[in-house]
Amino acid sequence: MGQPLIELQDLVFAWPGQAPLLDVPAFQLDAGEAVFLKGPSGSGKTTLLGLLGGVTVPERGHIRLLGQDLAGLGQGARDRFRVDHTGYIFQQFNLLPFLSVRENVELPCRFSASRKTRAEQRHGSVAQAAQTLLAHLGLDDSALQARRADSLSIGQQQRVAAARALIGQPELVIADEPTSALDADTREAFISLLFAECRAAGASLLFVSHDQSLAPLFDRHLSLAELNRAAKPREV
Repeated sequence: MGQPLIELQDLVFAWPGQAPLLDVPAFQLDAGEAVFLKGPSGSGKTTLLGLLGGVTVPERGHIRLLGQDLAGLGQGARDRFRVDHTGYIFQQFNLLPFLSVRENVELPCRFSASRKTRAEQRHGSVAQAAQTLLAHLGLDDSALQARRADSLSIGQQQRVAAARALIGQPELVIADEPTSALDADTREAFISLLFAECRAAGASLLFVSHDQSLAPLFDRHLSLAELNRAAKPREV
């Protein structure tokens, strides 16, 4: 069996002055695996995703992505490693409002040579890769693609954020409540594209959602409480 894509060991995280929010003895995500993660608001799901993406570092313990311990990298190196290997669909989208739709989608390829190369190899150019992803998400209108990102509806912004995460075939796709603003038809197209792109890239998918109806689509589904000792009442 090959090395897991993600491996957590004895991870503990607390915000300053607060009790530990996360205490995860062990978790791994295999290459090509799709995992559905659920948990109530405030349980630490988004914090865990930030740790897995190298946005923050644990108080103690290890987070290894592709064998690299993220806590062993400085902030700049973590940022570079994240953009090379991780596509992140943020809950609040985090689009750059002053850039166009197309420019937002192409942004990872401006910062990552490896994702730029993969986009060019698969689609011929970064522009064509962006166009293909947007078209699959129902955003194929060229006038819309030229508009500023902050002029779009919430549902449109969510789809742009997904296209940006998927461009250049990152090995890990992290999705934080990615379907919350989508209607049923758009959600179905979104989920189909997400799985298709991850399969094409051999990428792993970690998908956080309250929508339990989506869980059977995944290889594995679990709740954060199953992983997190900090969420369990302590014995006395």
